[in-house]
This record gives sequence, C-alpha cells and structure tokens, in this order.
Amino acid sequence: MMSVTLVTIIEHPIAQKYLERSGLNHAISVAEQALRLATQRGLDADTATKAALLHDIGHYEWYTDGTWNYDLYRQNDIHAIKGAERAHKLLIRLGEEPERAKEIALAVLLHTDSYLPPGTINRTPLQQLVHEADTLEEQPGGLHHYEKIPFEEAVSRLHALDSVVHRFNNLPRIASEN
Repeated sequence: MMSVTLVTIIEHPIAQKYLERSGLNHAISVAEQALRLATQRGLDADTATKAALLHDIGHYEWYTDGTWNYDLYRQNDIHAIKGAERAHKLLIRLGEEPERAKEIALAVLLHTDSYLPPGTINRTPLQQLVHEADTLEEQPGGLHHYEKIPFEEAVSRLHALDSVVHRFNNLPRIASEN
C-alpha cells in the first residue's frame, strides 16, 4: 500500500477545494507547528501533521446579504464536525490505515470546542497538540483564513514537512530506562 503523505493529501481535488476555502497557508502553518510540537513531545509526527493540515477542512462560507459574516459564522459554527467526516473520508479514499484515519478525524473533531456547550474537553495528547498548533496560528477576526499562498509554494512546504516526518519516524528509538 502506498504511503499517504501531506503532498498526497493536497494533490487530491477535495483537499484542494476545502483547504483553499479555509486557508491553505493557515493549514500548512498549523502542520508546521504540529511537527515542532510532536517532536518536542515524542508524539507521532505523521499523524500530528496530517491532523493539523486537515483541521479546518470542514469550514464553510456564511454570508449575509452577500457579505461574509464572521460573527454569525462563529455563533453557528460546526466546522470541526463537518471536518472530521471530510478528513476521514478523504484519508480512507487515499489508502490511510483505518485506525489512523479515525485518530486523525477525532483530532480534527476536537481541535476546537466552538461548537460545544461550555465545559472542558478531555483531549488526548494528539488532540491537544492540534488544538495548540491551531491556537498558535490564529489571528483576530479569522484573518489567518485569508492569507493566500501560491499552490506551488504550498506543495513545496508540504514536501519539506513530509521529508522531516519521514526522517523523524525512521530514527532509531532509545528505550527509556524506567
């Protein structure tokens, strides 16, 4: 089975459509933050970067009288729910292992609590990492979703991330002395 990479994901038309809509530059920046956090925390860099790249794939447009209404969108937002389903379906189509696709989809689902009643989510370390990586890249008024990036630059940055993830995942592991 072919390995699913970040470049494989972005080359799929569904990923292009929805990541372009939600901010491709933001998605890649969050994936870069996720790689940094995963390496610091000893978490799986492959799963972390995929979840981070796809975290906003569920965004949709909310217009009032032809104008984007960010406040109304935030009040009615369920992008994480839509995103978890889209991410899972896309990853399965691309040949991701079903268990990993589910883990990534759950990280997408729980990267925000904007759609839930007030309270706390008990996140796994991966889910917390994606939440933090996203928070690090946020800008007031959702401006991070509107920074444009040429597609060729996006592919180049994702290729670089894939290379680091591949090298990191193939490092020999030192057994802890517990």
